[in-house]
Amino acid sequence: MTRLTLTQGDITRESADALVNAANSALLGGGGVDGAIHRRGGPAILEECRRLRASRFGGGLPTGRAVATTAGELNARWVIHTVGPVWSATEDRSGLLASCHRECLRVADELGARTVAFPAISTGVYGWPLDDAARIAVETVRDTPTAVEEIRFVLFDDRAYAAFARRIG
Repeated sequence: MTRLTLTQGDITRESADALVNAANSALLGGGGVDGAIHRRGGPAILEECRRLRASRFGGGLPTGRAVATTAGELNARWVIHTVGPVWSATEDRSGLLASCHRECLRVADELGARTVAFPAISTGVYGWPLDDAARIAVETVRDTPTAVEEIRFVLFDDRAYAAFARRIG
């Protein structure tokens, strides 16, 4: 059975088999979690992302999909990059946010990862309301069959931690 845990802090400081990166479709770094992972992980992550762009993902990684690279200098074996949806008040994109979590677990299983650390995907500049993102994330990982032994949500601040804590119970 998969164990769900929470911690508050910086995902780039976590130790896990795989760290999830809330990436943008370009896979070339950016702001928020994406920029932090690229900065702390070093150039090896960017080099692999460039190779992915030159081969399988010439148009960028589609929203809701996931792909793995090395973790570079991070305390992990892999980074699993996923592109979360931008929140919309007029269009239900919750299926795409759920897909991010399912796809990350699928990739983790392919890699043989036993511990996976997730940030609060899409809740930064993509504007997804924290309570709803927490609901979707927790329900999706609970409902997704996986060999991953521990799924850890690494939340940056008190508000995010509280939103996920309400869902995990």
